[in-house]
Amino acid sequence: MAAPHFRDVSPMKNAVALVSGGMDSAVVLAIAREQGYAVHALSVRYGQRHTSELEAADRVARALGAAAHKTVDVDLRSIGGSALTADIEVPDAGGEGIPVTYVPARNTIMLSLALGWAEVIGAADIFCGVNAVDYSGYPDCRPEFIAAFERLANLATKAGVEGAGIRVHAPLIHMGKDEIVREGLRLGVDFSQTVSCYRADADGRACGHCDACRLRAAGFTAAGVPDPTRYA
Repeated sequence: MAAPHFRDVSPMKNAVALVSGGMDSAVVLAIAREQGYAVHALSVRYGQRHTSELEAADRVARALGAAAHKTVDVDLRSIGGSALTADIEVPDAGGEGIPVTYVPARNTIMLSLALGWAEVIGAADIFCGVNAVDYSGYPDCRPEFIAAFERLANLATKAGVEGAGIRVHAPLIHMGKDEIVREGLRLGVDFSQTVSCYRADADGRACGHCDACRLRAAGFTAAGVPDPTRYA
């Protein structure tokens, strides 16, 4: 697949990118930087058990030249409902349907926070790393969701009504993990600095067995490059 294409932008135009600390969002940040955006990286501490990903997000934002990096606190543990935010065991890879690692409304909340910051800094562009090809069954990683949120953003904001409008970019949404790996390597992403595992330890070392680990490892294998992931 060819590298994602975006409309031309003026040098250093502001954008907000959701950066989780994982491999996908790191590649998205690098794509946005290559396209000439001054990227304001936004991470969310939502009560996730794998908090080492937030330390990874800070490393990634610094390494890839983000103009700023902000971490916002939202307590999703207070509503629970997910193996990532409640006392529910994270399963090994596999299973049918929407997995227990789905966090209710997480991407909607994160994109809403990104939308708010975008309005404050005068950014018309929001980037996120959702992926619908080899995603884990999450309904908020589908193209239909991104399109619907973009419509909402342009209905519900001053920027949408009076300004240039808001565009939500999901450049990885139709890419396989192997294509994401290759694109990241082309852009100079150091994947060893990222954390994807749902059960990562305090040092960011991966379990090697959960769905996130399985998809990540398969991507490096399919891309034909060594897996730099640090495993426990």
